[in-house]
Amino acid sequence: MSQKLKVVTIGGGSSYTPELLEGFIKRYHELPVTELWLVDVEDGKEKLGIIYDLCQRMIDKAGVPLKLYKTLDRREALKDANFVTTQLRVGQLKARELDERIPLSHGYLGQETNGAGGLFKGLRTIPVIFDIIKDVEELCPNAWVINFTNPAGMVTEAVYRHTNFKKFIGVCNIPVGMKMFIHDVLALNETDDLFH
Repeated sequence: MSQKLKVVTIGGGSSYTPELLEGFIKRYHELPVTELWLVDVEDGKEKLGIIYDLCQRMIDKAGVPLKLYKTLDRREALKDANFVTTQLRVGQLKARELDERIPLSHGYLGQETNGAGGLFKGLRTIPVIFDIIKDVEELCPNAWVINFTNPAGMVTEAVYRHTNFKKFIGVCNIPVGMKMFIHDVLALNETDDLFH
């Protein structure tokens, strides 16, 4: 691919961002991301700075021509993006704690992808995702949105049922991790595929 790509990561202060960047670095020649914008909210500003500094060191060490930016202004970042990734947590870690503890206090599973905790998180997250989609439609209408935000299934279904935006993919990394784990346990090669 010869096209230079601009990626915007909303929730850029997430501890998952370096893993995302590592993938871009490893696959630079197939997927030449030349601009990566890390976007977060005011409450995540300090963490965004830490993640930005780590990511810049990773880029410098790899020697790839990828420009890294950080901002609290989502609209500034989205202008002409090719891809937008979302990995945000509305309410930060305090909200996650409540999502997990409140159901547990009533004898139910406290988890952010399903059950009561997943519903709480979904109700906080879906309106924010809809706002992001409105900005994408205006500022980078050709971009694809790749959502890693939990509850991924609920968020993706809401987008498809309640918006006209169809360039949206919901991703969960658990199946990939499970596949890698099974390959390790069975001592398989990377090219061995049990799941086709």
